Amino acid sequence: MATSKVLAGARVVLPTGTVDGGRVIVDGTRITGSAPEGAETVDLSGHWLVPGFVDMHNHGGGGASFTSGTVDDVLTGIRTHRLHGTTTVVASTVTGDMDFLAQRAGMLSELAEQGDLAGIHFEGPFISPCRKGAHSEELLRDPDPAEVRKLVDAARGHARMVTLATELPGGIDSVRLLAEHGVIAAIGHTDATYEQTVEAIEAGATVATHLFNAMPPLGHRTPGPIAALLEDERITVELIDDGTHLHPASLQLAFHHAGAGRVAFITDAMDAAGFGDGRYMLGPLEVEVADGVARLVEGGSIAGSTLTLDRAFQRAATVDRLPVEDIVAAISANPAKLLGMYDRVGSLEPGKDADLVVLDAAFTLVGVMRRGAWVVDPRQG
Repeated sequence: MATSKVLAGARVVLPTGTVDGGRVIVDGTRITGSAPEGAETVDLSGHWLVPGFVDMHNHGGGGASFTSGTVDDVLTGIRTHRLHGTTTVVASTVTGDMDFLAQRAGMLSELAEQGDLAGIHFEGPFISPCRKGAHSEELLRDPDPAEVRKLVDAARGHARMVTLATELPGGIDSVRLLAEHGVIAAIGHTDATYEQTVEAIEAGATVATHLFNAMPPLGHRTPGPIAALLEDERITVELIDDGTHLHPASLQLAFHHAGAGRVAFITDAMDAAGFGDGRYMLGPLEVEVADGVARLVEGGSIAGSTLTLDRAFQRAATVDRLPVEDIVAAISANPAKLLGMYDRVGSLEPGKDADLVVLDAAFTLVGVMRRGAWVVDPRQG
């Protein structure tokens, strides 16, 4: 139950920097500037207090799929990621039959209307067969603007992002269509050249779907999409910091060239996130998860991740040695801004939702609050 609380004594990461021994005041579901009479004080000395995490690319968790599960399954996945600090999540689909994806969008949009989801991301079917990753090749199709519009309309105003191989026929026109409708056009699962990527950015694309993964590698004569995406200030690059999808040097390269203001940490999680090893379905494809790494049973391609954003935060701080302020930007503020939600989430400022995460000195999650109520209570650890 949401009550008035003063969260005191932590290292509080604010948009202006980190405040040692700071405090955040929660009144009901919001952060406020002054403590109401009778507010409960929670001592968080020795801890970090950061904004709730915002995941704009997530396919499920807790054994449940956003792509094919029931409403209860989707809610299970949402709750699983909340326990790991993700207080705002976009549900990502994978390639499927167009009618099925439209039907799926209708169901997910209901959860968005209830406030459980922040929207829908369509990853596929408008992607390159050359860079399909864990997507069913027979269901892929060119990005016909009319079909892209069908999915956007089916989401009833809750389509937040569509990943496209923009070099395919109809790709550039689809980018323009998405931009006109306020939907993020993301370049991904692409075999585009440098020049074709530049053209897509000029048409209105603003995100690189899991940069480096499912696209041609950086070349010195044929730089491909990576160079174009890193160099353009209009592009935010998604990164999966799980130790499997990216070498640490590649992550550092992205931060060096894009800067912390243009990076969004994502999970690209599938059902096994927060659940365990075993066999799962990702759309129509069977996935084997072993030692936390998901791969297609047939072919062995990496099939999403089992990452949760608390693990990404800890790895970024302890392995990659990134400044905590940069991690907070990548894991909270930047995706919130891209989704048009920064007025409500993504930072610890008065007037915003009381969505926050408590981490101990080793960056292990010990507390999660969503809209003023503890999901994980740091006093009960």
